Amino acid sequence: MITDQTRRRGPLALGGRLRRLSERIDEDARRIYGEFGVAFEQRWWGVMEQLVDQGPSSVSELARALGISQPSVSQTRRSMEAAGLIEARDDPRDARSRRIDLSPQGRALYARLEPVWAAMDRVAVELDAEAADVITTLDRLDAALARSSLYERVRRAIDGAGEPTGPGDGTGG
Repeated sequence: MITDQTRRRGPLALGGRLRRLSERIDEDARRIYGEFGVAFEQRWWGVMEQLVDQGPSSVSELARALGISQPSVSQTRRSMEAAGLIEARDDPRDARSRRIDLSPQGRALYARLEPVWAAMDRVAVELDAEAADVITTLDRLDAALARSSLYERVRRAIDGAGEPTGPGDGTGG
């Protein structure tokens, strides 16, 4: 439920609202996985899906394919490795690089969770319809931020409004 603070702040609370939705989705997914006796973190899904689709990949390839930062993929890789779901091997083409692939345990878990993910996909389609095509709206928001980041937009708004521009501008900020 939307809190009065969130409602009062409107668009300014966008990041917080997205975070809250993400937490709610992750918590419900964790409950579903728990009912299947699986300790699975929702953030692993993209890496796992990419490795099934594309095979062994480097951290940078995964980051590029998933549209997230390399440090985020590295953190996910470490947690998946600790859970025994992936294995890292030296890249035969570049000794400085490592290739990540699903372990046999990871492949078995993927197969076990496919029916759960199919159900989640059906529910996501229902939620999208109920929420007036929110996925398309999120796609448009993602594209808008790719054209010009929030940082760039705020800097333009501050610079255009004649507001202080940051540290060293005489405001003590």
